[in-house]
Amino acid sequence: MLDLITPHAILPSLKAGSKKQALQDMARKAAELTGQHERAIFDVLLERERLGTTGVGHGIAIPHGKLSNLDRVHGVFARLERPIDFDAIDEQPVDLIFLLLAPDHAGADHLKALARVSRLLRDQSMCEKLRGSDSADAIYALLTQHEASHAV
Repeated sequence: MLDLITPHAILPSLKAGSKKQALQDMARKAAELTGQHERAIFDVLLERERLGTTGVGHGIAIPHGKLSNLDRVHGVFARLERPIDFDAIDEQPVDLIFLLLAPDHAGADHLKALARVSRLLRDQSMCEKLRGSDSADAIYALLTQHEASHAV
């Protein structure tokens, strides 16, 4: 995760009333971090949601998309103050969102990043710890320490 996310890419208590608002707020943060246009990021995310929800169940969503001007895969993580309807596959509201943006040419890297995030957030005890943390530093430590302790 160290290559995907920085402490500045974490929104520890995002106030969003809807899926659209959460994606807009996260696109704004991603624009700050990547230098890309907020609208371009938001449009890519909405386009992906139209193909099928990125709400993967158990309160988790992993919205993602590709942009031509990125240099590498970027992540933004948000812990929502209140769960929101995200059209998740299990119809449960979402409160943990890990956004991934990849360069157009990053086929395998994009898929590997998605798999890593998915694996991390499938860990129920990890999700409970993330839900119990309200500072960006604590969330960053959880996200990165987990991978470091499982590195071979």
